[in-house]
Amino acid sequence: MAQQAIPLPAARLGRAVGATGRGATVSGVVLVLPDGDPVSARRPSPVAYAAALPLARRLARDGREEGLVAHAVHYRGQGWNGGDARLATDADWAADEVVRRYGDVPVCLAGHGMGGRAALRAAGHPAVNSVLALAPWIPEDDVAAELEPVKQLVGRRVMIVHGTNDARSDPELSYRLAERVKKANRDTCRFEVHSDGHALRQHRPEVHALAVDFVFGALFSRPYARPVTDAFAAPPPLGLRMPLAAGFGKSLTKSRRK
Repeated sequence: MAQQAIPLPAARLGRAVGATGRGATVSGVVLVLPDGDPVSARRPSPVAYAAALPLARRLARDGREEGLVAHAVHYRGQGWNGGDARLATDADWAADEVVRRYGDVPVCLAGHGMGGRAALRAAGHPAVNSVLALAPWIPEDDVAAELEPVKQLVGRRVMIVHGTNDARSDPELSYRLAERVKKANRDTCRFEVHSDGHALRQHRPEVHALAVDFVFGALFSRPYARPVTDAFAAPPPLGLRMPLAAGFGKSLTKSRRK
């Protein structure tokens, strides 16, 4: 007897963290998109989902007074799978679900690895005003295939962050994509985390502080820290190879206390 394939689960939002108490007003939502694989028929990875939670919690904790809610997204499966672009489709569904739950609030898509690619691809959703792509997986240039689209990023704030020692997602490919995005959308910048790898663990405090600064500026119009302002303003290549300085989070905390 032929063995039946196990059906994949439906996409869903993880538990909300942030301004979710009784009477709380939600003013903005971050959807954190976990990493995935280029091709896979497997169920979504609980390890990748767990790895997305620290960023969701940090954003929600720091944004509680602003009315920020964060959800990590449970995909239907682990693979992007070519033209199916399944993870991007799930990200688009998640943005629809945010509108259904919270109404007309701005949404930031924040993805890591293949989730970064999904965030960039799903940015055309009307509720999305910003994209944070951490170590995004970008396919190799292929004359037989279309380039990654960028038109959906027009009108959004876009930040790409990539470790220079990433052995899984080529940082040079994200730089080339950033060049193309910058031509279509001036509100684009890219930071390089020197000596860090795909997981961005070595400089996680600085990366998370940078994410907080970007998300708060994009969703709530807070002033950006000087390095972020400079990165958006600088022409390529400087604004797309902006180094993330050690201690960024500490210097940001001090400036906010003044």
